[in-house]
Amino acid sequence: MKKLLTRHETYVFLVIIALCVIITSITPRFFTLENLFDLLRSYSFMGIFAIGVLFVLISGGIDISFTAVATVAAYTMTVVSIKYGGNMLTAFLIAAVVGTALGMLNAAIIYFFNIPSIITTIATLNIYYGILTVVSGGKWIYSLPTWFREFGEIKVFTLTSGEGLSYGLSLVTVIWFAIVILAWVILRYTIVGRGIYAMGGNLTSAQRAGFNIFFLQMFVYSFMGLLAGIAGVIQVLLVQTMAPNSMVGKELDVLAAVVLGGASLAGGTGTLTGTLLGVALIAIMSNGMTMMRIPSFWYNVFIGLTIIASVSLSAYRRRREKRRAIAVEVE
Repeated sequence: MKKLLTRHETYVFLVIIALCVIITSITPRFFTLENLFDLLRSYSFMGIFAIGVLFVLISGGIDISFTAVATVAAYTMTVVSIKYGGNMLTAFLIAAVVGTALGMLNAAIIYFFNIPSIITTIATLNIYYGILTVVSGGKWIYSLPTWFREFGEIKVFTLTSGEGLSYGLSLVTVIWFAIVILAWVILRYTIVGRGIYAMGGNLTSAQRAGFNIFFLQMFVYSFMGLLAGIAGVIQVLLVQTMAPNSMVGKELDVLAAVVLGGASLAGGTGTLTGTLLGVALIAIMSNGMTMMRIPSFWYNVFIGLTIIASVSLSAYRRRREKRRAIAVEVE
């Protein structure tokens, strides 16, 4: 129990429980199985984004361009699918290839030109989104293929509410869970996962330990691009419309969720459990505020305060650990 209370994830979980109790006491419709499945489906694209951002933060970098990458990948997938036909496999494949390529471009710029990742990805965010806006003319696409629309409605199992409405576990949510398992295996059981933590903890030490920094950076940013492409397809599945400006601007929400889950902007720390709890907290707060009819601008205030509080807590914990280490050395 003492060890559990030292974990950041424990306090995030307690905050989630408290929020659920408060929101349910105000609007009982919140704490229902139907609303839970709806939240899992609606925030699956944010959850996929968050996993990619977690990898980047652990490695000691930061990526701001992932929403632009997702938009370019999803728009390309939509145009190609409408013009040449296809199925969901080709749709995900096209988006994944485009996203991975753009992620690799980010990694190459960061590595070869030694430009800080935040500056690089802010620049590529504007480049990718700007080129897409020029090429597409900002045109929204509504006429999606029938097979694409039908896939978005598939449920693994279906239940019926008291009002006679059907709901259940969406296949979109299952895709998110599968990506979580893949990420968990990479971080916990592979040399690549250990190298990502080592690189974020201390780049020089990671090099001396024999890790290939170029390969690791390429993997991290291409994996971020891959997940961005998949998340872009998921977003189009959810809204059944391809809007060039639907995802750009969501970077702060995703970053807040990952940082809230315990990942450090300094690199080297972060867990999938914490990230999932961070996404859950953001989702619960947003959904609860909507149900309680609180003005939406308060949501932005909450996101800003969340980032400040999380970063401050992480900085405080690092200072405390450093002081303890110094005290041990003195003794």
